[in-house]
Amino acid sequence: MTVESVQPATPGTPELRDPPLAGGGIPLLGHGWRLARDPLAFMTQLRDHGDVVRIKLGPKTVYAVTDPDLTGALALSPDYIIAGPLWESLEGLLGKEGVATANGPLHRRQRRTIQPAFRLDAIPAYGPIMEEETHALAERWKGGEIIDCTSESFRIAVRVAARCLLRGHYMDERAERLCAALASVFQGMYHRMVVPLGPLYRLPLPANRVFNRALADLHLLVDEIIAERRASGQKPDDLLTALLEAKDDNGDPIGEQEIHDQVVAILTPGSETIAATIMSLLLVLAEHPEHADKVRAEVEDLTGGRPVAFEDVRKLTHTNNVVLEAMRLLPAVWILTRRAVCETELGGFRIPTGADIVYSPYAIQRDRRSYERHLEFDPDRWHPERSQDVPKYAMRPFGVGNRKCPSDHFSMALLTLVTAVLANTFRFEQVAGSVDATRVGITLRPQRLLLRPMPR
Repeated sequence: MTVESVQPATPGTPELRDPPLAGGGIPLLGHGWRLARDPLAFMTQLRDHGDVVRIKLGPKTVYAVTDPDLTGALALSPDYIIAGPLWESLEGLLGKEGVATANGPLHRRQRRTIQPAFRLDAIPAYGPIMEEETHALAERWKGGEIIDCTSESFRIAVRVAARCLLRGHYMDERAERLCAALASVFQGMYHRMVVPLGPLYRLPLPANRVFNRALADLHLLVDEIIAERRASGQKPDDLLTALLEAKDDNGDPIGEQEIHDQVVAILTPGSETIAATIMSLLLVLAEHPEHADKVRAEVEDLTGGRPVAFEDVRKLTHTNNVVLEAMRLLPAVWILTRRAVCETELGGFRIPTGADIVYSPYAIQRDRRSYERHLEFDPDRWHPERSQDVPKYAMRPFGVGNRKCPSDHFSMALLTLVTAVLANTFRFEQVAGSVDATRVGITLRPQRLLLRPMPR
Protein backbone atom coordinates (compact mmCIF):
# COMPACT_ATOMS: atom_id res chain seq x y z
CA MET A 1 0.00 0.00 0.00
CA THR A 2 1.31 3.42 -0.90
CA VAL A 3 0.66 7.11 -0.59
CA GLU A 4 0.88 8.90 -3.94
CA SER A 5 -0.02 12.33 -5.21
CA VAL A 6 -3.11 12.17 -7.38
CA GLN A 7 -2.43 12.62 -11.08
CA PRO A 8 -5.04 13.73 -13.62
CA ALA A 9 -7.25 10.83 -14.65
CA THR A 10 -6.53 9.21 -18.00
CA PRO A 11 -9.13 7.53 -20.19
CA GLY A 12 -10.07 4.15 -18.79
CA THR A 13 -8.66 4.96 -15.31
CA PRO A 14 -11.33 4.65 -12.60
CA GLU A 15 -11.81 7.72 -10.42
CA LEU A 16 -10.74 7.41 -6.82
CA ARG A 17 -13.60 7.07 -4.39
CA ASP A 18 -14.09 8.56 -0.96
CA PRO A 19 -13.46 6.31 2.06
CA PRO A 20 -16.57 4.95 3.80
CA LEU A 21 -18.17 7.07 6.50
CA ALA A 22 -18.23 5.45 9.93
CA GLY A 23 -21.68 5.05 11.44
CA GLY A 24 -22.88 6.31 14.78
CA GLY A 25 -22.41 10.06 14.34
CA ILE A 26 -24.88 12.58 15.76
CA PRO A 27 -25.80 16.11 14.64
CA LEU A 28 -23.31 18.89 15.52
CA LEU A 29 -20.86 16.62 17.40
CA GLY A 30 -20.49 13.93 14.74
CA HIS A 31 -18.32 11.12 16.13
CA GLY A 32 -16.70 13.44 18.66
CA TRP A 33 -19.06 12.29 21.39
CA ARG A 34 -18.04 8.64 20.85
CA LEU A 35 -14.39 9.60 20.74
CA ALA A 36 -14.80 11.51 24.00
CA ARG A 37 -16.91 8.81 25.71
CA ASP A 38 -14.81 5.74 24.86
CA PRO A 39 -11.97 6.82 22.57
CA LEU A 40 -9.87 3.67 22.72
CA ALA A 41 -12.76 1.40 21.80
CA PHE A 42 -13.87 3.80 19.06
CA MET A 43 -10.45 3.96 17.40
CA THR A 44 -9.92 0.21 17.74
CA GLN A 45 -13.27 -0.64 16.11
CA LEU A 46 -12.61 1.55 13.06
CA ARG A 47 -10.36 -1.13 11.51
CA ASP A 48 -13.44 -3.29 11.00
CA HIS A 49 -14.83 -0.63 8.62
CA GLY A 50 -11.76 -0.41 6.39
CA ASP A 51 -8.15 0.67 6.08
CA VAL A 52 -9.24 4.32 5.66
CA VAL A 53 -12.51 5.61 7.17
CA ARG A 54 -14.13 9.03 7.31
CA ILE A 55 -15.27 10.33 10.70
CA LYS A 56 -16.83 13.62 11.79
CA LEU A 57 -15.40 15.68 14.65
CA GLY A 58 -17.96 18.41 15.07
CA PRO A 59 -18.51 19.88 11.60
CA LYS A 60 -15.09 18.70 10.35
CA THR A 61 -14.50 15.58 8.28
CA VAL A 62 -11.42 13.67 9.38
CA TYR A 63 -9.85 10.65 7.67
CA ALA A 64 -8.91 7.80 10.04
CA VAL A 65 -6.16 5.41 8.90
CA THR A 66 -6.24 1.98 10.52
CA ASP A 67 -3.77 -0.13 8.51
CA PRO A 68 -0.16 -0.21 9.83
CA ASP A 69 1.45 -0.11 6.37
CA LEU A 70 -0.59 2.96 5.47
CA THR A 71 0.37 4.74 8.70
CA GLY A 72 4.03 4.14 7.87
CA ALA A 73 3.60 5.46 4.34
CA LEU A 74 1.65 8.42 5.71
CA ALA A 75 4.42 9.34 8.15
CA LEU A 76 7.09 9.09 5.45
CA SER A 77 5.26 10.98 2.70
CA PRO A 78 6.07 14.67 2.06
CA ASP A 79 2.41 15.11 1.06
CA TYR A 80 1.43 15.20 4.75
CA ILE A 81 2.60 17.61 7.44
CA ILE A 82 2.31 17.89 11.21
CA ALA A 83 -1.08 19.55 11.66
CA GLY A 84 -4.68 18.64 12.41
CA PRO A 85 -6.79 18.39 15.57
CA LEU A 86 -4.04 17.03 17.84
CA TRP A 87 -1.45 19.66 16.97
CA GLU A 88 -3.99 22.49 16.94
CA SER A 89 -4.98 21.54 20.47
CA LEU A 90 -1.31 21.48 21.52
CA GLU A 91 -0.37 24.87 20.09
CA GLY A 92 -1.43 26.63 23.28
CA LEU A 93 1.27 24.68 25.08
CA LEU A 94 3.93 24.02 22.46
CA GLY A 95 3.53 27.19 20.40
CA LYS A 96 4.12 27.28 16.65
CA GLU A 97 7.91 27.62 16.73
CA GLY A 98 8.96 24.45 18.58
CA VAL A 99 10.35 21.34 16.96
CA ALA A 100 7.21 19.35 17.79
CA THR A 101 4.86 21.55 15.78
CA ALA A 102 7.05 23.19 13.13
CA ASN A 103 7.18 22.00 9.52
CA GLY A 104 9.48 22.46 6.52
CA PRO A 105 12.79 24.37 6.71
CA LEU A 106 12.11 25.61 10.27
CA HIS A 107 11.67 22.06 11.51
CA ARG A 108 14.81 20.85 9.73
CA ARG A 109 16.89 23.65 11.25
CA GLN A 110 15.53 22.94 14.72
CA ARG A 111 16.27 19.24 14.38
CA ARG A 112 19.87 20.10 13.49
CA THR A 113 20.11 22.21 16.66
CA ILE A 114 18.82 19.62 19.11
CA GLN A 115 19.97 16.39 17.45
CA PRO A 116 23.54 16.39 18.86
CA ALA A 117 22.12 16.13 22.39
CA PHE A 118 20.37 12.87 21.47
CA ARG A 119 23.00 11.14 19.30
CA LEU A 120 23.61 7.56 20.32
CA ASP A 121 27.18 8.38 21.28
CA ALA A 122 25.97 11.27 23.48
CA ILE A 123 23.64 9.15 25.65
CA PRO A 124 26.35 7.53 27.88
CA ALA A 125 27.25 10.99 29.21
CA TYR A 126 23.79 11.10 30.79
CA GLY A 127 24.29 7.71 32.43
CA PRO A 128 25.54 8.94 35.84
CA ILE A 129 22.55 11.28 36.19
CA MET A 130 20.08 8.56 35.21
CA GLU A 131 21.71 6.18 37.70
CA GLU A 132 21.69 8.74 40.50
CA GLU A 133 18.05 9.70 40.03
CA THR A 134 16.83 6.11 39.60
CA HIS A 135 18.63 4.77 42.67
CA ALA A 136 17.51 7.82 44.67
CA LEU A 137 13.93 7.00 43.72
CA ALA A 138 14.30 3.42 44.97
CA GLU A 139 15.98 4.57 48.18
CA ARG A 140 13.24 7.10 48.90
CA TRP A 141 10.53 4.45 48.75
CA LYS A 142 10.17 2.77 52.12
CA GLY A 143 9.03 -0.82 52.22
CA GLY A 144 5.34 -1.10 53.06
CA GLU A 145 4.54 2.59 52.50
CA ILE A 146 1.98 3.54 49.86
CA ILE A 147 3.44 5.21 46.77
CA ASP A 148 1.51 7.67 44.59
CA CYS A 149 2.95 6.60 41.26
CA THR A 150 1.76 9.70 39.39
CA SER A 151 3.80 12.23 41.37
CA GLU A 152 6.79 9.89 41.70
CA SER A 153 6.90 9.11 37.98
CA PHE A 154 6.67 12.77 37.03
CA ARG A 155 9.37 13.69 39.54
CA ILE A 156 11.99 11.38 38.06
CA ALA A 157 11.00 12.19 34.45
CA VAL A 158 11.27 15.93 35.04
CA ARG A 159 14.46 15.76 37.06
CA VAL A 160 16.29 13.56 34.55
CA ALA A 161 15.26 15.74 31.61
CA ALA A 162 16.21 18.95 33.40
CA ARG A 163 19.53 17.68 34.73
CA CYS A 164 20.61 15.95 31.52
CA LEU A 165 19.40 18.37 28.86
CA LEU A 166 19.16 21.71 30.69
CA ARG A 167 21.76 21.09 33.40
CA GLY A 168 19.25 22.50 35.86
CA HIS A 169 19.07 22.01 39.60
CA TYR A 170 15.48 20.93 39.39
CA MET A 171 13.75 21.21 42.75
CA ASP A 172 10.97 18.83 43.72
CA GLU A 173 8.67 21.84 44.06
CA ARG A 174 9.03 22.55 40.35
CA ALA A 175 8.45 18.92 39.49
CA GLU A 176 5.23 19.01 41.50
CA ARG A 177 4.15 22.19 39.74
CA LEU A 178 4.82 20.63 36.37
CA CYS A 179 2.96 17.45 37.29
CA ALA A 180 -0.14 19.32 38.48
CA ALA A 181 -0.15 21.74 35.56
CA LEU A 182 0.33 19.05 32.92
CA ALA A 183 -2.57 17.01 34.29
CA SER A 184 -4.94 19.94 33.75
CA VAL A 185 -3.43 21.17 30.49
CA PHE A 186 -3.29 17.85 28.66
CA GLN A 187 -6.82 16.92 29.73
CA GLY A 188 -8.12 20.28 28.51
CA MET A 189 -6.26 19.94 25.23
CA TYR A 190 -7.73 16.51 24.69
CA HIS A 191 -11.28 17.87 25.04
CA ARG A 192 -10.43 20.64 22.58
CA MET A 193 -9.20 18.04 20.10
CA VAL A 194 -12.16 15.65 20.12
CA VAL A 195 -14.86 18.31 20.45
CA PRO A 196 -13.51 21.37 18.56
CA LEU A 197 -15.98 23.99 19.73
CA GLY A 198 -13.49 26.86 19.81
CA PRO A 199 -15.60 29.80 21.07
CA LEU A 200 -16.94 27.81 24.03
CA TYR A 201 -13.42 27.27 25.32
CA ARG A 202 -12.93 31.02 25.62
CA LEU A 203 -15.84 31.46 28.02
CA PRO A 204 -14.99 32.03 31.72
CA LEU A 205 -16.26 28.61 32.76
CA PRO A 206 -14.64 26.82 35.76
CA ALA A 207 -12.96 24.16 33.61
CA ASN A 208 -11.59 26.82 31.25
CA ARG A 209 -10.21 28.84 34.17
CA VAL A 210 -8.42 25.78 35.56
CA PHE A 211 -6.95 25.08 32.12
CA ASN A 212 -5.80 28.68 31.61
CA ARG A 213 -4.17 28.87 35.06
CA ALA A 214 -2.30 25.62 34.51
CA LEU A 215 -1.13 26.69 31.06
CA ALA A 216 0.10 30.03 32.41
CA ASP A 217 2.06 28.29 35.17
CA LEU A 218 3.76 26.00 32.67
CA HIS A 219 4.94 28.94 30.58
CA LEU A 220 6.03 30.81 33.71
CA LEU A 221 8.08 27.79 34.76
CA VAL A 222 9.91 27.76 31.42
CA ASP A 223 10.55 31.51 31.61
CA GLU A 224 12.11 30.98 35.05
CA ILE A 225 14.48 28.31 33.72
CA ILE A 226 15.65 30.45 30.79
CA ALA A 227 16.04 33.57 32.96
CA GLU A 228 18.09 31.69 35.55
CA ARG A 229 20.50 30.43 32.90
CA ARG A 230 20.95 33.89 31.39
CA ALA A 231 21.52 35.42 34.83
CA SER A 232 24.12 32.79 35.74
CA GLY A 233 26.31 33.61 32.74
CA GLN A 234 27.20 29.91 32.53
CA LYS A 235 27.39 28.00 29.26
CA PRO A 236 27.51 24.28 30.01
CA ASP A 237 27.56 21.88 27.09
CA ASP A 238 23.84 21.15 27.10
CA LEU A 239 20.73 21.61 25.02
CA LEU A 240 19.76 24.93 26.60
CA THR A 241 23.14 26.47 25.74
CA ALA A 242 22.74 25.18 22.17
CA LEU A 243 19.35 26.91 21.95
CA LEU A 244 20.60 30.19 23.42
CA GLU A 245 23.46 30.25 20.89
CA ALA A 246 21.53 28.90 17.89
CA LYS A 247 21.32 30.93 14.67
CA ASP A 248 18.51 31.18 12.17
CA ASP A 249 18.94 30.73 8.41
CA ASN A 250 20.21 34.31 8.11
CA GLY A 251 22.89 33.82 10.74
CA ASP A 252 21.02 35.82 13.39
CA PRO A 253 20.21 34.52 16.91
CA ILE A 254 16.91 32.69 17.01
CA GLY A 255 14.04 34.57 18.63
CA GLU A 256 13.01 34.42 22.26
CA GLN A 257 9.70 32.76 21.38
CA GLU A 258 11.47 29.94 19.57
CA ILE A 259 13.80 29.38 22.53
CA HIS A 260 10.81 29.33 24.86
CA ASP A 261 8.86 26.90 22.65
CA GLN A 262 11.84 24.58 22.35
CA VAL A 263 12.33 24.39 26.12
CA VAL A 264 8.60 23.74 26.52
CA ALA A 265 8.93 20.86 24.05
CA ILE A 266 11.84 19.42 26.03
CA LEU A 267 10.17 19.59 29.43
CA THR A 268 6.49 18.99 28.84
CA PRO A 269 5.60 16.38 26.19
CA GLY A 270 8.80 14.50 26.96
CA SER A 271 8.16 14.45 30.69
CA GLU A 272 4.50 13.58 30.20
CA THR A 273 5.22 10.62 27.93
CA ILE A 274 8.12 9.27 30.01
CA ALA A 275 6.14 9.61 33.25
CA ALA A 276 3.10 7.94 31.69
CA THR A 277 5.26 5.04 30.52
CA ILE A 278 6.90 4.64 33.94
CA MET A 279 3.42 4.43 35.49
CA SER A 280 2.43 1.77 32.98
CA LEU A 281 5.61 -0.17 33.74
CA LEU A 282 4.88 -0.03 37.47
CA LEU A 283 1.40 -1.36 36.77
CA VAL A 284 2.91 -4.16 34.68
CA LEU A 285 5.33 -5.11 37.47
CA ALA A 286 2.42 -5.30 39.93
CA GLU A 287 0.08 -7.23 37.60
CA HIS A 288 2.71 -9.60 36.20
CA PRO A 289 4.99 -10.60 39.10
CA GLU A 290 6.33 -13.52 37.05
CA HIS A 291 7.92 -11.07 34.62
CA ALA A 292 9.10 -8.84 37.48
CA ASP A 293 10.85 -11.93 38.87
CA LYS A 294 12.42 -12.61 35.47
CA VAL A 295 13.71 -9.03 35.35
CA ARG A 296 15.21 -9.45 38.82
CA ALA A 297 16.83 -12.76 37.86
CA GLU A 298 18.31 -11.20 34.72
CA VAL A 299 19.67 -8.28 36.73
CA GLU A 300 21.15 -10.56 39.38
CA ASP A 301 22.80 -12.77 36.78
CA LEU A 302 24.37 -9.74 35.13
CA THR A 303 25.40 -7.70 38.17
CA GLY A 304 26.12 -10.38 40.78
CA GLY A 305 24.40 -8.23 43.39
CA ARG A 306 26.07 -4.88 42.71
CA PRO A 307 23.85 -1.84 41.95
CA VAL A 308 22.46 -1.73 38.41
CA ALA A 309 24.56 0.60 36.24
CA PHE A 310 23.80 2.48 33.06
CA GLU A 311 26.30 0.27 31.23
CA ASP A 312 24.08 -2.74 32.00
CA VAL A 313 21.08 -1.42 30.09
CA ARG A 314 21.93 -2.83 26.66
CA LYS A 315 22.56 -6.29 28.10
CA LEU A 316 19.19 -6.54 29.88
CA THR A 317 17.31 -8.24 27.06
CA HIS A 318 14.21 -9.40 28.94
CA THR A 319 13.95 -6.09 30.78
CA ASN A 320 14.05 -4.24 27.48
CA ASN A 321 11.35 -6.54 26.11
CA VAL A 322 9.15 -5.84 29.15
CA VAL A 323 9.47 -2.13 28.37
CA LEU A 324 8.58 -2.68 24.71
CA GLU A 325 5.56 -4.82 25.52
CA ALA A 326 4.28 -2.27 28.05
CA MET A 327 4.66 0.42 25.38
CA ARG A 328 2.80 -1.77 22.88
CA LEU A 329 -0.24 -2.32 25.08
CA LEU A 330 -0.25 1.07 26.80
CA PRO A 331 1.45 3.58 24.48
CA ALA A 332 1.73 7.02 26.03
CA VAL A 333 1.09 8.56 22.61
CA TRP A 334 -2.10 6.87 21.50
CA ILE A 335 -3.33 9.24 18.77
CA LEU A 336 -1.59 11.24 16.03
CA THR A 337 -2.77 13.55 13.27
CA ARG A 338 -1.48 14.83 9.93
CA ARG A 339 -2.77 17.16 7.18
CA ALA A 340 -2.64 16.66 3.43
CA VAL A 341 -0.88 19.47 1.55
CA CYS A 342 -2.16 18.25 -1.81
CA GLU A 343 -4.76 15.84 -3.11
CA THR A 344 -3.41 12.32 -2.69
CA GLU A 345 -4.31 8.65 -2.93
CA LEU A 346 -4.21 6.58 0.24
CA GLY A 347 -5.08 2.90 0.21
CA GLY A 348 -7.05 3.37 -3.02
CA PHE A 349 -9.07 6.28 -1.65
CA ARG A 350 -9.02 9.98 -2.47
CA ILE A 351 -7.69 12.30 0.24
CA PRO A 352 -8.45 15.95 -0.62
CA THR A 353 -6.09 18.86 -0.15
CA GLY A 354 -6.24 20.18 3.41
CA ALA A 355 -7.83 17.03 4.82
CA ASP A 356 -6.96 16.08 8.39
CA ILE A 357 -5.85 12.49 8.99
CA VAL A 358 -5.86 10.68 12.33
CA TYR A 359 -4.45 7.33 13.38
CA SER A 360 -4.04 5.51 16.69
CA PRO A 361 -0.86 3.67 17.69
CA TYR A 362 -2.93 2.13 20.49
CA ALA A 363 -5.37 0.55 18.04
CA ILE A 364 -2.65 -0.52 15.61
CA GLN A 365 -0.47 -2.08 18.31
CA ARG A 366 -3.39 -4.13 19.67
CA ASP A 367 -4.72 -5.30 16.32
CA ARG A 368 -5.40 -9.03 16.12
CA ARG A 369 -4.33 -8.93 12.46
CA SER A 370 -0.79 -8.02 13.47
CA TYR A 371 -0.29 -9.91 16.74
CA GLU A 372 -0.99 -13.38 18.03
CA ARG A 373 -2.83 -13.20 21.36
CA HIS A 374 -2.98 -9.48 20.72
CA LEU A 375 -4.25 -8.48 24.18
CA GLU A 376 -1.87 -10.71 26.13
CA PHE A 377 1.16 -9.25 27.89
CA ASP A 378 3.95 -11.26 26.30
CA PRO A 379 7.44 -9.69 26.36
CA ASP A 380 8.87 -12.75 24.63
CA ARG A 381 7.12 -11.72 21.41
CA TRP A 382 10.04 -9.30 20.95
CA HIS A 383 12.64 -12.05 20.68
CA PRO A 384 14.23 -11.72 17.21
CA GLU A 385 12.80 -14.98 15.92
CA ARG A 386 9.24 -13.86 16.80
CA SER A 387 9.37 -10.11 16.27
CA GLN A 388 10.12 -10.58 12.57
CA ASP A 389 6.50 -11.68 12.13
CA VAL A 390 5.18 -8.29 13.33
CA PRO A 391 4.27 -5.99 10.40
CA LYS A 392 6.90 -3.30 9.85
CA TYR A 393 4.82 -0.35 11.03
CA ALA A 394 2.71 -2.15 13.64
CA MET A 395 5.10 -1.11 16.43
CA ARG A 396 6.81 2.24 16.06
CA PRO A 397 6.58 3.80 19.54
CA PHE A 398 8.87 6.72 18.64
CA GLY A 399 7.54 7.34 15.13
CA VAL A 400 9.33 7.13 11.79
CA GLY A 401 10.98 9.44 9.28
CA ASN A 402 11.85 13.06 9.94
CA ARG A 403 9.19 13.23 12.70
CA LYS A 404 10.71 10.39 14.67
CA CYS A 405 11.20 11.39 18.30
CA PRO A 406 14.85 12.48 18.61
CA SER A 407 15.03 11.22 22.20
CA ASP A 408 14.25 7.56 21.44
CA HIS A 409 17.59 6.16 22.65
CA PHE A 410 17.59 8.50 25.65
CA SER A 411 14.07 7.43 26.64
CA MET A 412 14.63 3.70 26.19
CA ALA A 413 17.80 3.82 28.28
CA LEU A 414 16.02 5.59 31.12
CA LEU A 415 12.92 3.34 31.00
CA THR A 416 14.99 0.15 30.98
CA LEU A 417 17.16 1.38 33.85
CA VAL A 418 14.14 2.38 35.95
CA THR A 419 12.45 -0.99 35.32
CA ALA A 420 15.60 -2.93 36.21
CA VAL A 421 16.30 -1.02 39.44
CA LEU A 422 12.72 -1.06 40.74
CA ALA A 423 12.00 -4.70 39.87
CA ASN A 424 15.30 -5.73 41.43
CA THR A 425 14.53 -3.84 44.63
CA PHE A 426 10.79 -4.36 45.21
CA ARG A 427 7.73 -6.45 44.62
CA PHE A 428 4.66 -4.31 44.04
CA GLU A 429 1.02 -4.68 44.99
CA GLN A 430 -1.93 -2.37 44.42
CA VAL A 431 -3.71 -1.01 47.48
CA ALA A 432 -7.21 0.23 48.27
CA GLY A 433 -7.98 3.44 46.41
CA SER A 434 -5.80 2.58 43.45
CA VAL A 435 -7.56 2.95 40.09
CA ASP A 436 -5.65 1.13 37.36
CA ALA A 437 -8.16 1.96 34.63
CA THR A 438 -6.59 3.82 31.72
CA ARG A 439 -6.83 7.59 31.90
CA VAL A 440 -7.31 8.94 28.38
CA GLY A 441 -6.08 12.40 27.50
CA ILE A 442 -3.49 13.54 25.00
CA THR A 443 -1.51 10.67 26.55
CA LEU A 444 -2.48 7.39 28.19
CA ARG A 445 -1.59 6.41 31.74
CA PRO A 446 -3.18 4.66 34.72
CA GLN A 447 -5.90 6.78 36.31
CA ARG A 448 -4.58 6.81 39.90
CA LEU A 449 -2.01 4.15 40.58
CA LEU A 450 -1.23 3.52 44.27
CA LEU A 451 1.28 0.77 45.00
CA ARG A 452 2.89 -0.72 48.07
CA PRO A 453 6.54 -1.63 47.38
CA MET A 454 7.73 -4.64 49.35
CA PRO A 455 11.52 -5.06 49.60
CA ARG A 456 12.86 -8.26 48.07
